[in-house]
Amino acid sequence: QVQLVESGGGLVQPGGSLRLSCAASRRIFSGNTMGWYRQAPGKQRELVATITSSGKTNYADSVKGRFTISTDNAKNTVYLQMDSLKPEDTAVYYCHSRVTVNVEGATIDKWGQGTQVTVSS
Repeated sequence: QVQLVESGGGLVQPGGSLRLSCAASRRIFSGNTMGWYRQAPGKQRELVATITSSGKTNYADSVKGRFTISTDNAKNTVYLQMDSLKPEDTAVYYCHSRVTVNVEGATIDKWGQGTQVTVSS
C-alpha cells in the first residue's frame, strides 16, 4: 500500500555532491527504519545508510564521513546527502523501509524503484 519514490539521481563529477530524496505516499516513518541501498553493475545490492524513527543513523564504512541520511517527517521524506562523490559510488540507489508490525518484532520491507547515480569525469 505504501509507495516509496526516489528522485534526485543524475550525473555528477568526482568530488561533487548530490541529494537523493525518497517520498512515501503517507506518513509511515514512525516505528520504521529507513535506509538507502545501492547496486552497482555486476555487484550485489549493499547497504549505504539507515536511520531509525528515533534518529539513530548508521553508515557503511565506504561512505562514512561523506554521506548523510536524514528525514523530514512532516514531508514523509528521507534524504541522502552525498558529498565528495567518487566513481565507485556509481550505482542505482534504492530507498528502503522496514516497518515493525507487531510486538514479536515481525517486519515488512518495502523498496523504491531506484534512481541512477553516475559519478564520472
